[in-house]
Amino acid sequence: MKSKHNLQNLNSGVVTAVDGSVVDCVFEDKLPSLYNLLEVEGERKILIEVISLIDSRTVRGIALTPVQGLERDSRVRDTGGPIKVPVGKKLLGRVFDVFGNPIDRKDPPEVEEYRSIHVRPVPLTERETSEELFRTGIKAIDILAPLEKGGKAGMFGGAGVGKTVLIMEMIHNMVGKYEGVSVFCGIGERVREAEELYREVKESGVLDSTLLVYGQMNEQPGARFRVGHSALTMAEYFRDNANQDVLLLIDNIFRFIQAGAEVSGLMGRLPSRVGYQPTMGTELAELEERICSTRRGAITSIQAVYVPADDFTDPAAVHTFNHLSSSIVLSRRRASQGLYPAIDPLKSYSKMLVPHVVGERHYNIAQDIRRTLSEYEDLKDIIAMLGMEELSQEDQKTVHRARKLERFLTQPFFVTEQFTDKKGKMVDLEDALEGCRRILEGDFEDYSEGDFYMIGSLADLREDKHKGSEGEK
Repeated sequence: MKSKHNLQNLNSGVVTAVDGSVVDCVFEDKLPSLYNLLEVEGERKILIEVISLIDSRTVRGIALTPVQGLERDSRVRDTGGPIKVPVGKKLLGRVFDVFGNPIDRKDPPEVEEYRSIHVRPVPLTERETSEELFRTGIKAIDILAPLEKGGKAGMFGGAGVGKTVLIMEMIHNMVGKYEGVSVFCGIGERVREAEELYREVKESGVLDSTLLVYGQMNEQPGARFRVGHSALTMAEYFRDNANQDVLLLIDNIFRFIQAGAEVSGLMGRLPSRVGYQPTMGTELAELEERICSTRRGAITSIQAVYVPADDFTDPAAVHTFNHLSSSIVLSRRRASQGLYPAIDPLKSYSKMLVPHVVGERHYNIAQDIRRTLSEYEDLKDIIAMLGMEELSQEDQKTVHRARKLERFLTQPFFVTEQFTDKKGKMVDLEDALEGCRRILEGDFEDYSEGDFYMIGSLADLREDKHKGSEGEK
């Protein structure tokens, strides 16, 4: 097992000031480089990352671990390099912190290599530019907001709308279809959420193909700020060395920006617009630009995005939007109606949904779905006040088709089988498109809306209808 750092001939210094998580250190011989990790000598292991150089002898760093017991004149050692995390296939099925230490109460894994978390993005000449779709097997996403393989998708939603379930289903489908690996990165996660997700991943049978990295909510802002880089470093190994496709799930990218704002404030930098750090755009880009496709494999990222006060002009949301190729909006209203996954078909979009990428047929069907559902939204006020009877025959047909489409876009998930007693369905894109096309063309006027609820493809509809007919006999 290789060591993270060469502990021989370490450069030594002294702590001269401690202000919360900000620590100043003086070095006589050699000044540590930016992002180097400093270790405080003593009973408690305190780790500090160098953020800025004050003068020819002094560095200022941010503590990545609790600073209780740290005092002036404490001796510090320069480890000679930045944070390094383990990489390799033997890490699968385990849970790690920002330093790559296992936190799942199991024996340390066998590690063959450690890598720095500060890595330059893949050069443009090595990137794969083919516009390939990432099929999830989830109808609402594949039709209305298709994901880009090697791209970044934002998933907007609050608590209780099915965000974790959607993440779990994507992990399940990724492993089953692409034979790839999934890396889950929890930035500022609550301990309860982390434990629940670990248990759900284990119960779903996909833990052996999943790696989890957490920077929990109670940890120092510096640790939360770097955990995304640690997870990406582990994911890049599977893409570049194991030649595998990787599904990188980040929850929550807003907490990464928030941690950066805390670090910036602690360092005494003047805030920018709405109190965010002046370096927010650069920091976000350094993380996001490492997520891409190469000839060896692809890292496809799905990121939960919190929008403060539902203000989409907030700088955090605007900067995040610039990096996303798809946006999936989860609706609390649809969740309350039992329409799962609660994806809002009118607010979700994708840059991939253009004719030359998805094809004319897919594009036209998606546009027809949006137009039908949009007309239904416009008619809802009239229905509420006057009733369906006051609508024209054409508008009534539109309403019926829209309601069938809404229910057809629901889908039973594999990870919820034990709760719903419905077998999970992974639906092929062609089957999903054909089902929507036939509903739009009015092929199922004799069917009720409930017949389309929680089914996979149209084959399930015919099977359910047949079972219903036998029951009546």
